[in-house]
Amino acid sequence: MSKFNVLEHEIVPEHHLVPVEEEESVLTKLNVTKDDLPKIGINDPTIKALEEIHGKLVPGRIVKIIRKSPTAGYYEYYRIIVKSVM
Repeated sequence: MSKFNVLEHEIVPEHHLVPVEEEESVLTKLNVTKDDLPKIGINDPTIKALEEIHGKLVPGRIVKIIRKSPTAGYYEYYRIIVKSVM
């Protein structure tokens, strides 16, 4: 039996780890700091799936989420990985 990859599920938007060298340009483009970004927990299933691709991830890394929109087509959304969202 193969392992289920949540990133391949049809209702889960695309998730991509932002390379460290691109994080500052993303923050500048959005005119925000890391503290301003919405959070995603390190134990979120999508983060666990990204770890299968990129290796162990740590809090403070930025994830780009590409969502489908009926009006905009696609739009990028960013979250910062944190230990816990609670």
